[in-house]
Amino acid sequence: MKHLMRRLAPDSKALKEHRHFQVFGRLLHDPNLWHLNRRSAAGAFAIGLFMMYMPPFGQMLMAAAAAIAFRVNLPISVALVFVTNPVTIPPMFYFAYLVGAWVLGRAVAPFDLEFWAQPANWVTILSPLALGCLLCAIACSALGYFGVHLAWRWHVARHLQRRRARRQAPAAPGPAAAAGLSEP
Repeated sequence: MKHLMRRLAPDSKALKEHRHFQVFGRLLHDPNLWHLNRRSAAGAFAIGLFMMYMPPFGQMLMAAAAAIAFRVNLPISVALVFVTNPVTIPPMFYFAYLVGAWVLGRAVAPFDLEFWAQPANWVTILSPLALGCLLCAIACSALGYFGVHLAWRWHVARHLQRRRARRQAPAAPGPAAAAGLSEP
C-alpha cells in the first residue's frame, strides 16, 4: 500500500520547487508533510477529495495550504485534486448541482449546454450547485478518509497473516526425503 502511494505521488523536490508553492516558503520543509503513514495518507485523501469539489481555480494551492495546516501528506493531497479535469468536471459538477437541487427541493435544469452557457441562468443554478459541491466534498472526504484507514488496516492484517503462515509452515523436506530415500 505504502509503495503504491509513493509511486503515484508527485516528487517532493518537484513540489518544493514548483512556482505556485513558493508562497509557502519554509513551511514546505516540515518533514510531516512528506511522511507516508496511515494517518497522513488518510488525512491527505480527505483533503484532496474535499478540494476536488471546490471551484477549479486554485485547487492545488487550497489543497497544499490545508495539508500544511493539518500536517498531512502534501503530495497525495495535491495529486488528488487532479481527479477534476476538463473531462470529469462537467459530470461531477452537474451531479453536485442535482444533489443541491434535491436538498433544496428545486426543479432541476436539464443538462443543455445552451442553457448552462447563459450567465442569466447561473443565478438560479448557483445556490444548488454550491450546496451540492459542499455536500459532495464532505461525502467524498469522509469516504476517502475512512476508506484509506480500512484499506491500510486490511493490508497490514493481510501482511501479518502471511508472515505468520510462513513462520508456521513446516520446513521443506531435504533432498533425500523429497526423493523418497530414508536416511540411515
